[in-house]
Amino acid sequence: QMQGGGGGRGGPMSFGKSKARLLGEDQITTTFADVAGVDEAKEDVKELVEFLRDPSRFQKLGGRIPRGVLMVGQPGTGKTLLAKAIAGEAKVPFFSISGSDFVEMFVGVGASRVRDMFEQAKKQAPCIIFIDEIDAVGRHRGAGLGGGHDEREQTLNQLLVEMDGFEVNDGVIVIAATNRPDVLDPALLRPGRFDRQVVVGLPDIRGREQILKVHMRKVPLAEDVEASKIARGTPGFSGADLANLVNEAALFAARANVRTVGMVQFELAKDKIM
Repeated sequence: QMQGGGGGRGGPMSFGKSKARLLGEDQITTTFADVAGVDEAKEDVKELVEFLRDPSRFQKLGGRIPRGVLMVGQPGTGKTLLAKAIAGEAKVPFFSISGSDFVEMFVGVGASRVRDMFEQAKKQAPCIIFIDEIDAVGRHRGAGLGGGHDEREQTLNQLLVEMDGFEVNDGVIVIAATNRPDVLDPALLRPGRFDRQVVVGLPDIRGREQILKVHMRKVPLAEDVEASKIARGTPGFSGADLANLVNEAALFAARANVRTVGMVQFELAKDKIM
């Protein structure tokens, strides 16, 4: 007996469905309190939270809220975390997808996935769509040869069409992240698309100390541990590196069978990571 016409999960008809993962407003626990060390970027996005909470207030004054925000920064600096925190603060649903999830070998699939994602988002508005590694679809058109590039260009064209088709009152904000803004198609950065850029840089010494304190909350610390001292000794570390450092130190403590994590473990962890 044949099962339904191939439209089920994984069947050929589900190809064009969006792969975006949806987190409902009650599933997001991340807030600005969890995002440390990127104070400037946090300031830049606070008005998005205000808009998502009360879109009508901005519209009465005739203000135009950006539909698209591009977060630029090296890997591990907290772009995804910041986007999630915006949704958490505003208490709105959060769709997340990676740019590479749109592109398939088959022409037309990416474009239909983009369409599907925007349709779903409009039903959940106000909400946030987060596209990680947008350079996978958003590269300069005409760069490269072969069918794969035609597929990527179609996907990019569809993304541009969808962003132009939004009315501001749809209440959907698209946040994209990249560490390669130089390769993006200029059409993506035009007004009405990703016209706002937020730079999420590597944290300075104060930022590193704040990030360490956030991650140290989950770990039983010895009395000799000073976050400021560790921050001084970790120049160039990203937020993800520092999270990894605290985790490694905790693992060293567990292996040594001690009850708390001390400076000795942090030094060992730093040597392992660097």
